[in-house]
Amino acid sequence: MIIGVAGRNGAGKGEVIKLLVARGYRDHSLSDVIRYVLTERDLPHERDLMTRTGNELRTEGGSSVLADRLLERMPPGKDYAVDSVRHPAEVKALGAAGQGFKLLWVHASEAVRFERMLARKREGDATTLEAFREHERREEKNADPSAQQLDAVEALADYVVQNDGDIEALERALDAIV
Repeated sequence: MIIGVAGRNGAGKGEVIKLLVARGYRDHSLSDVIRYVLTERDLPHERDLMTRTGNELRTEGGSSVLADRLLERMPPGKDYAVDSVRHPAEVKALGAAGQGFKLLWVHASEAVRFERMLARKREGDATTLEAFREHERREEKNADPSAQQLDAVEALADYVVQNDGDIEALERALDAIV
């Protein structure tokens, strides 16, 4: 079984992945494919560069290239939790892998997500609300078919988990699904 985990920045996707790992799932991230390319190019793993590189990889290798590359490292017969699903073609590729697939969308309010981003202090994260909103607009939908399409991914979700509360509330919500 593959559970794809998607959501906007700061929604708590990483926490969902940790909870799935605690249930025996092996964790993978589509963003790791991008990080590997950036490392090969001796470039930093900052957010805007990762987004541009992901778009570049999709333009060159097709919209599902990140999922295709990741699936090569995911032998059948195991349970996987896949983070950072950001394009509908990735959803399609993961679903076509023949291992059973469900897409889980993690939702949290803008205020909660922005506060989490400020607290985690990750390289390349927005530090103002306006910059945060601008970055969100670029990821939601895009005329470029190789760019991130979060609105389209959200529409494909099998389940939505609300994550505005504490970790115990998130765990209970996930228990109801898994």
